[in-house]
Amino acid sequence: MQRHWTPSRSRPLVGLLVLAVLSACLGLLGAPAATAQAVGAARSTVVDVTDFGADPGGHSDSAPAVKAALRHAKTMKGPVRVVFPRGTYQVYPESAEVRELYVSNTVGADQRYRDKSIGLLIEDMRDVVVDGRGSTLLFHGLQTAFASIRSHNVTFTGFTFDYVAPKVIDATVRTAGVENGHAYRILSVPADSPYTVADNKVTWLGETSPVTGQPYWSGVNGLEYTQITDPVAQRSWRGDNPLFSDVTSMSDLGGQRIRIDYATSSKPSDQGLVYQMRQIEREQPGAFIWESSNVTVRNLVARELQTFGLVGQFSENITIDRVDFSPDPDSGRATAGFADFIQMSGIKGKVSITNCVFDGPHDDPINIHGTYLQVAAQPSANSLTVSYKHPQTAGFPQFYVGDTVELVDSATMRPVPGGTAKVTAVDGPSGQDHDTSLTDMTITLDRPVPDGVKIGGTVVENTTYTPSVRIAGNIFRNVPTRGILVTTRKPVVIENNRFERTTMAAIYISADAYQWYESGAVSDVLIRRNTFVSSTGPVIFVEPTNQVLNAAEPVHRGIRIERNTFEVGDVTVVDAKSVGGLSFTDNVIRRAAGATTPYSSRLYVFRGSDDVLIEGNRYAGGLNARADTVSMDASSVTVRADAARVNADNVLPVRDR
Repeated sequence: MQRHWTPSRSRPLVGLLVLAVLSACLGLLGAPAATAQAVGAARSTVVDVTDFGADPGGHSDSAPAVKAALRHAKTMKGPVRVVFPRGTYQVYPESAEVRELYVSNTVGADQRYRDKSIGLLIEDMRDVVVDGRGSTLLFHGLQTAFASIRSHNVTFTGFTFDYVAPKVIDATVRTAGVENGHAYRILSVPADSPYTVADNKVTWLGETSPVTGQPYWSGVNGLEYTQITDPVAQRSWRGDNPLFSDVTSMSDLGGQRIRIDYATSSKPSDQGLVYQMRQIEREQPGAFIWESSNVTVRNLVARELQTFGLVGQFSENITIDRVDFSPDPDSGRATAGFADFIQMSGIKGKVSITNCVFDGPHDDPINIHGTYLQVAAQPSANSLTVSYKHPQTAGFPQFYVGDTVELVDSATMRPVPGGTAKVTAVDGPSGQDHDTSLTDMTITLDRPVPDGVKIGGTVVENTTYTPSVRIAGNIFRNVPTRGILVTTRKPVVIENNRFERTTMAAIYISADAYQWYESGAVSDVLIRRNTFVSSTGPVIFVEPTNQVLNAAEPVHRGIRIERNTFEVGDVTVVDAKSVGGLSFTDNVIRRAAGATTPYSSRLYVFRGSDDVLIEGNRYAGGLNARADTVSMDASSVTVRADAARVNADNVLPVRDR
């Protein structure tokens, strides 16, 4: 199947007279009385969802009305503004739009989840604003909150959205003690987390569907995954779940409280901690942008992202600005996401993520990458059959006619000589059906396949769909993993962000041809004026998956880290593998509050890298300003006007206060 997709130009604006005539004609045809009016210079047609029966009082399901309003907006010529008069709107999945879709980093080709319910669907449209006007949208069951598919110049703005009875259970240990020689805990769970207790186990339930009379989902005890949050320390981490081990009895105390008694006699030490439990299938994205261009998500509050985050997939120019990803403080929840908050997979043009709050995900707040497909066969001199390798990603096209691709050796992660080509034909999945293989596709190139390509040992990256990136002015907190993952060959700027106590690296640059198959190499990354507070080390981590390490042929190039502030525990600040041209200049490194004894951890580790500069940094006393080199010449590290020493300890004296 040939695949072509090119962002279309906007239609010309429509005059007021034409709008009035269209509105009158639609009224005569019996369409709901959607208001047509000029809005400033844009001359937008306004479609009010309440004209189609949406209930701003929150008493009835507004999904049918929202669907009708958006379908009506699709018939309009020129710019359209779909508005939700301020209120609370209930949106159930049974009446929402349904599409067969395949989404990166979710459930791959699993046919159980191929059909996706979508609450707000912008499809095959252009010049559209969805304006919540301060409303709250409450989504029920399993559905994607909003999506832009094959649409251009789209904005989602001005609303808070949440999910009722989400698939993450936040169980807080309110009391822990010993009674009659046996340990016990009393748990509390949010008011919108239904459950039953029987036979010494708890069954967690989704909300009951008004159509089927059955819960949207269910699971037992600790479900399949747990992360833990300490609200006082404001730190989250992945860990074992002790709540349901050695249980002798369990009882429902009412008021969303559960008592669990144990055979053990030691007092549990986890009073006040929150155990966040969930299943692991990422059935639907929380929001979805696919084959669209110039999409903006601005001034939203995302209280929960059900089963996955906001996914951008093979689109162009995505802006996310002033979005608050955090749990409702009155809900009793400690988490706002089932996994990642933002996943950008195969984007071209620009990705801009600014002025957002990322609080309480279950995976990385931001992950921007392409996808490596592995070479599986060579049907002809100028064609290759390639395959998705990670089970969470499959079913959608990775290449369009005219795209540029690069062939990469999996072992070295370096381009194959002569391995850059243009795609002239594609035979593979469409992203909307299951009539062909969902994991394999054949691409025809505009030149012969070079000799260095190896079946099973070469991967292919679509380099047309690699964005320039700006991530600025954001706050990251209660993150159990990394803060930002980014791999793109276009310029990346990460500036003026605050990272608080990430449990893994705050910034992670990979390029992975062995596990996640997330591409590719970076060539221009600027990390400046950020504040890093008590991140688990290494704070900045560069770790491509090349098995062959050669400092003369690095995977990544051009990483500059300058004018940042690091407040750290006894950890490494920068650990960089296979980088050519890395500078760490004019940064301030302090020890975490309360540190009394000198640190022993080296501040820098460089592995298989070249042309490293450490210059003009300021260090607090008690830090070990040591820079170690591995699989590279020590002379490749230049130190100027700096306390750092190469392959030697330099524990700086602790100054009296």
